[in-house]
Amino acid sequence: MRLFKPVLALLFVLVLAACDNKPLPPDKVAYVGQWAGPDMRLMIKQDGSVAYQRREGSSNTSINAPLKEFAGNNLVVGVGPMTTTFVVTAPPHQVGTQWKMTVDGVELTKEPDAWL
Repeated sequence: MRLFKPVLALLFVLVLAACDNKPLPPDKVAYVGQWAGPDMRLMIKQDGSVAYQRREGSSNTSINAPLKEFAGNNLVVGVGPMTTTFVVTAPPHQVGTQWKMTVDGVELTKEPDAWL
């Protein structure tokens, strides 16, 4: 019973923090959309929510969390001290009629807004 109240308080704080999405700044709206590449999907919404899926070999990684901040072109995503940084080596840019960006070494192409 002693452990119940601290755990409940921690869960309450995490839920409140997770609801604290910050909209993307005007200079970063090109990031909004669903992006896909080999074994990776990344969705970034205007409200600051981020969904990520990646398959590497036999492991799968998924993250659904708010965007905390941009560090240069990189995205810092997470709640409280639990964060991950997506390294963006090529920010969103147009190649012909397609939008591309490179995240964590994977070239992603913007897809139609079906997830959004």
